Amino acid sequence: MPKGRKSTAVIISQIPLVQSGLQNIIHDYFPETAINFLHYSHELNPLQFRQADYIIADLCAESGNARQACRHYYSLLTAHATRCIFFVPPECYPIAVELLMRPGCTLLSRVEPIENIIKAIRNGDEAPELISKTLASPLWQASMNATHRQVKLTISERQVLRLLGKGWCINQIAVMLKKSNKTISAQKNSAMRRLALRSNAEMFAWINSAEGMKMLSLMPVPKDTAPGVGA
Repeated sequence: MPKGRKSTAVIISQIPLVQSGLQNIIHDYFPETAINFLHYSHELNPLQFRQADYIIADLCAESGNARQACRHYYSLLTAHATRCIFFVPPECYPIAVELLMRPGCTLLSRVEPIENIIKAIRNGDEAPELISKTLASPLWQASMNATHRQVKLTISERQVLRLLGKGWCINQIAVMLKKSNKTISAQKNSAMRRLALRSNAEMFAWINSAEGMKMLSLMPVPKDTAPGVGA
């Protein structure tokens, strides 16, 4: 990189908490990096891909199209060797390994510790860990899949997660369902415990996964407009 030029990172995720979390990491540990945000893999064009110093892409939030996203990134990587960090859901682990395991690319799990993300950004050019130990662990993949297959959410829990997936906030859901904010938050937290989700970022990643969208009967549309109720 020429002296004096700021490096450029592109963060691709439709989940605000994932975007803000990655933004905070880069601002705290890599302050000389300019950040561009995109919501979906198909928004990333070849010129943006070539001009970026590195890409951080959240495949866990691709609205059930993670495999298609892998193929899109593969076509870009075939034309230009940009450094990439991918957050990979268990269900598309095999195709991610097949298409995205190449020099300069790192595959991480959606529950990766912050220090591993920092390490992937910092050491990508010198000593990249192509696949994180968490993501590569058969036990982790099996436990995640088994946990989610056995989970049965209540009607109220599914309703709250479905509305959250459509972009509604807790206040809006409470007004619409004529319940208190405390009740809606309790139903959300109960659903997260059943699904073994440890953060809002993991919750939104699950909602936007193929499994979550199927369980919540969500259609994979790019955007959904929330009602105009004040937050």
